[in-house]
Amino acid sequence: MRLALVAIGRLKAGPERALVDRYVERARALARPLGFSGPDLVEIAESKARREADRKAEEAAALAAKLPDGALVVLDERGRSLDSPTFASRLGGFRDAGRGAATFVIGGPDGLDETLRARADLVLSFGGLTIPHQIVRALVAEQTYRALTILSGHPYHRGGET
Repeated sequence: MRLALVAIGRLKAGPERALVDRYVERARALARPLGFSGPDLVEIAESKARREADRKAEEAAALAAKLPDGALVVLDERGRSLDSPTFASRLGGFRDAGRGAATFVIGGPDGLDETLRARADLVLSFGGLTIPHQIVRALVAEQTYRALTILSGHPYHRGGET
């Protein structure tokens, strides 16, 4: 099953990019023996539309064009908060159900259009706080890596951290 992170906005070189790259590389090293590939990173430019609704609609269309068939996980503060073992179980469940991909979607500064939230297999939240999208990418990359370590029995996840 292919793993992908599709996000609105470009992540510039710097500590956030380095952190995302670090966890993506770690995840890629574990993925294949577990029946996964990736994660691949896809960045889409922010909409330049004047109105928020138009920006969200344009970004939703651009995101939808990049989504492979498979499980759709959108990041949204109104979503469900899962612990890491449950997240790993959901990822393994998508794989075991024969889903071709699991794609994590991060919207732009205005958030995601409701059409994408409605299509999602999982609406995931890292809590009610407003978190910069660059940090959300790092969290998705780290939690994907953590999920793979849990599925492989690797000692990285020791159960006490969330």
